[in-house]
Amino acid sequence: MAPWRSSRWFDRNDEVGFNHRAALRSEGFTPRSFQGRPVVGICNSWSELNNCNLHLRTVADAVKRGVWAAGGFPLEFMTISLAEELMMPTAMLYRNLMAMDVEEMIRAHPLDGVVLLCGCDKTTPAQLMGAASMDVPCIVVPGGPMLNGRWKTQPMGSGTDIWKTWDERRAGRVSDEKWEELEGSIHRSAGHCMTMGTASTMTSLAEALGMTLPGAASIPAVDSRRYANAESSGRRIVELIKENIRPSQVMTPLAFENAIRVLAALGGSTNAVIHLIAIAGRLGISLPLSKFDELVSNTPTITNVQPNGEFLMEEFYYAGGVPAVIKELLPLLHGNELTVSGTTHAENVKDVECFNTDVIRPRSRPVCPGGYLAALHGNLAPNGAVIKASAASPGLLRHTGRAVVFERYEEMLQQIDRPDLDVDESCVLVLKNGGPLGGPGMPEWGQIPIPAKLLKRGVRDMVRISDSRMSGTSYGTVVLHISPEAAAGGPLGVVKNGDSIRLDVEKRRLDLLVSDEELHNRLQSHRPQYKQFRRGYYSIFLERILQADRGCDFDFLVGEPGEVPYEPIVGRS
Repeated sequence: MAPWRSSRWFDRNDEVGFNHRAALRSEGFTPRSFQGRPVVGICNSWSELNNCNLHLRTVADAVKRGVWAAGGFPLEFMTISLAEELMMPTAMLYRNLMAMDVEEMIRAHPLDGVVLLCGCDKTTPAQLMGAASMDVPCIVVPGGPMLNGRWKTQPMGSGTDIWKTWDERRAGRVSDEKWEELEGSIHRSAGHCMTMGTASTMTSLAEALGMTLPGAASIPAVDSRRYANAESSGRRIVELIKENIRPSQVMTPLAFENAIRVLAALGGSTNAVIHLIAIAGRLGISLPLSKFDELVSNTPTITNVQPNGEFLMEEFYYAGGVPAVIKELLPLLHGNELTVSGTTHAENVKDVECFNTDVIRPRSRPVCPGGYLAALHGNLAPNGAVIKASAASPGLLRHTGRAVVFERYEEMLQQIDRPDLDVDESCVLVLKNGGPLGGPGMPEWGQIPIPAKLLKRGVRDMVRISDSRMSGTSYGTVVLHISPEAAAGGPLGVVKNGDSIRLDVEKRRLDLLVSDEELHNRLQSHRPQYKQFRRGYYSIFLERILQADRGCDFDFLVGEPGEVPYEPIVGRS
C-alpha cells in the first residue's frame, strides 16, 4: 500500500490498526473506501454564527466529489469559526486559537492532505498559519464574496457604505426609515464582504501566495462556479499529496514578496500586513515592515474597488479577478514561483484577459501610482506603524495638530459626540490601549469617529492615531498598529492632551513634538496597565502575544514547521 501519512493509523496489523479501522467502519465505510487511498481532511470553518461562511457545508460537498473522483478518501471536520460581525471584543483575539485548532486537528488525525475552507476575515490567515505549521499538502478554497449590496438602484458596499451612512446619520441627515431599509439591503447572500476589505484581501493573497487554484478568490459565494472550483480543488489535493507538494514549497520568501505586491495592486486591507507577517513567521520567514514599504512604494494600485475605488467584488470577478491583476503586474512579480496548481503564476496567467479596464486598470493608468500604504517610524512608533495613504485625505498626509487623547475605547465612545469636546478639525485624535494587550486582541477601533459637532460642520476626515486596527473596508487618514502599543509601555501611552503630533507620510515619520529628555522622563514614570484574566485562553493570550510588527502571533508558535514525530496509540477505558 502507498506510504501515506495515514498508513500509520490504518495499515498496522495490531489492536491499534484494528481500532482505527473499526472507527471508520462504524461510520458505514468499508475498508476499500480508505485503505490504499490518501485521506483528505476538509477543514471547514462553517458556522451559523458566521454568516460569511454559512454556505461552506455545500462547498465541502463539492470538494468531496472531487476527492472521490481523484481516488482519495475525504473526511470533513470543523474548527472554530471566526465571525467578524458577531464576535466580541474582536475576532482577532481568537485568530491564533483557530490557527492552533487547525494545526492540532491536522497533527492528531490520519490526514495526508487538507483542503482549507475559509471566507471571513480571520479564517483565511488562521487556516494558513495552522497548515503552514504542520506543512502537509494543502489547498485553500475560499467561500467567496457575497452579492453586491443594493438599495433601490444604488450599489452598496459592506463596511465602506455603512460607515459613510452612519456618519450621515450622526449628522442628522439619514432618517430612521432609510436606515432600516439599508440594514435589509446591504447583505444579500452568504459570503464575505463584497468590498476589498480584509476578507477579500486575504483570500486574494492566498491566491497570490499560490495556495489556491487560479481565479478561486473572487468567485461570488453563490455562483455555481464557486462549487466547480471546489470540486476541482478536491481533485487537485489528491495530486498534491501524491506529488508531496507542501506549503513550505509554495509559500517561499519570493512568494511573500509577490503577495505584498499584489496587496499593493489591490489597495487591500492594512490588516493583511499583520496576517502576512504571522503566516510567514510560521515558516521561519521574516517580513519586516521595511519590506512592505520597499515593495509597495513602486507598485501601482490598479484595482478600482471600494474602499479605494468605486466598484465591488462582483465587478472585480467579472473583470478577471486576481489572475488579471497578476497578469498586469507580472513584470514586477517573481513569475516562476510554484503554485498549488503544479504550475507557476506566469504559466497560469499566460492566456488571461482583463474584461473591464475601469475595474482592473493597466499599470499606465493606476488608481494610485505607488505607495498606497506606508510604514511609519518615529518617536511615537519606534517599531513601526502603518497608514493606508490611498484612503487618506491628501492634505492631511503631512500635518501637525493638537492631540485630543482618549485613554480607552469606552472613554472615546462617551466623549466623542459631546458638544463641549475641546476639538477642531486640525486636531489629532489619539486612542490608546487598543493593541494586542490593551484591547485585548487588537480590535478594529482605529477609525475613530469624527466628533459629531464637526460632522455637522461638514468635516469628513481628521488625522487619527492608535495602536489598534481598522476594518479593511474603512477609510480616512488613520495611523494604525503603533508598536510597541501603549499597554506594552510604548510612547503612545504617555501622549497628553494638548501635545503636538506631527505626521509626515512622505518622510515616513510619526512624532510627538517634545524633547527627548521630556519623552524619556514621561516613559520612566509611566506604569502601563491592561486588563488581567485569571483563567482560560485570555490568560495565555496576554502572556505570549507578540506585538503588531511581529504579526501578533504567539511567541511559541513561530518557526520550525513540520510534523512532531510520534506514534499514534489507542486509548483504553
